Amino acid sequence: MDEEYDVIVLGTGLKECILSGLLSVDGLKVLHMDRNDYYGGASTSLNLTQLWKRFRSDDKPPEDLGSSREYNVDMIPKFMMANGALVRVLIHTDVTKYLNFKAVDGSFVYNKGKIYKVPATDVEALKSPLMGLFEKRRARKFFIYVQDYDQNDPKSHEGLDLNQVTARQLISKYGLEDDTIDFIGHALALHRDDSYLDEPAKDFVERVKIYAESLARFQGGSPYIYPLYGLGELPQAFARLSAVYGGTYMLNKPECKVEFDENGKAIGVTSEGETAKCKKVVCDPSYLSDKVQKVGRVSRAICIMSHPIPETNDSHSAQVILPQKQLGRKSDMYLFCCSYAHNVAPKGKFIAFVTTEAETDQPEVELKPGIDLLGPVDEIFYDMYDRFEPCNDHEADGCFISTSYDPTTHFETTVKDVVGMYSKITGKVLDLSVDLSAASAAAED
Repeated sequence: MDEEYDVIVLGTGLKECILSGLLSVDGLKVLHMDRNDYYGGASTSLNLTQLWKRFRSDDKPPEDLGSSREYNVDMIPKFMMANGALVRVLIHTDVTKYLNFKAVDGSFVYNKGKIYKVPATDVEALKSPLMGLFEKRRARKFFIYVQDYDQNDPKSHEGLDLNQVTARQLISKYGLEDDTIDFIGHALALHRDDSYLDEPAKDFVERVKIYAESLARFQGGSPYIYPLYGLGELPQAFARLSAVYGGTYMLNKPECKVEFDENGKAIGVTSEGETAKCKKVVCDPSYLSDKVQKVGRVSRAICIMSHPIPETNDSHSAQVILPQKQLGRKSDMYLFCCSYAHNVAPKGKFIAFVTTEAETDQPEVELKPGIDLLGPVDEIFYDMYDRFEPCNDHEADGCFISTSYDPTTHFETTVKDVVGMYSKITGKVLDLSVDLSAASAAAED
């Protein structure tokens, strides 16, 4: 262990594993350590026995739930946008060869007490029961504008500079109603609150575009894909990648204490009396708790069920977004459902999550609007965790710390953090222009 590395990565959470893979592919000498004896950190995947041990201490799971080994319950469950940033990272690093994907059945939005399929194109807008006849026509015009919008073709801009015009101004041009704005902003553009409305419309339009293009990709009911056996496969796939490029992995390393020189710059990591030297340290917030600040909490419920979420067309895998305004809250609520169809549970069993940014200390009460949509559940576990983000000066101390996972049930915010960290660590912009068809064969298996 007494060697020198370019980068030492602490924690095998998804963000850390992606960065470790990207940096190894770039030719940096990487040592990757974790104090746990398993991969994944906060984003690990648990079988049934582990789930019980974590949330019910000594209890044993009931036998009628089936074999523990057939459960792969992701602690941070997130779907991947088929044309989104994470899939681009997977292709860029060739990690796709280690994983098999399957399309997600459904993408839904909650509106006035009911669940609706999210319409994402001009054709779907005309069919959607979410809107009345005249609103459908207005929405159709908006979707056609988004589909035709091309940053490099001024003709498609219809005289609007989306770097100047706000999302609110763009939407008002089409005269869309509040409920329509709600589902487009939250279920298509995947904004977590309404602050986007007063920001330049370019990001908003690009997000809706990615959703629609992802939806068209696999001709399924949603724009999302998910690995067979769940996300637990992802950190291990990046670990394999890192090893192929000469990276070194060490699990079950107690303490992992970051060492600093007299100027406060990271110079290495000590574990079990040995110190590995390095120029930079990359880690999750738990390894450098004095360099992060608490920015919020996530409330979540983990449910085991014997049926799909009602009103989702019997989708074996689905996301339902409950926009903040529909619930009278400050932030959105998310439902995530996956099942034996993705090999994350025994036949006939479904795993559902209800997550949101905590606004109270009572997850049972706060998550009720989402839990009520699930129908009968076999088992339910409530949990809260703190969200941290770094408050250090990475140029001064050489420490690059990821932010905690937010309550969203898709990967877009997670990858944004990874791409930003990559640029800070390397001084380069990550090139994600890849041939997206490279991931499709596996996705259709």
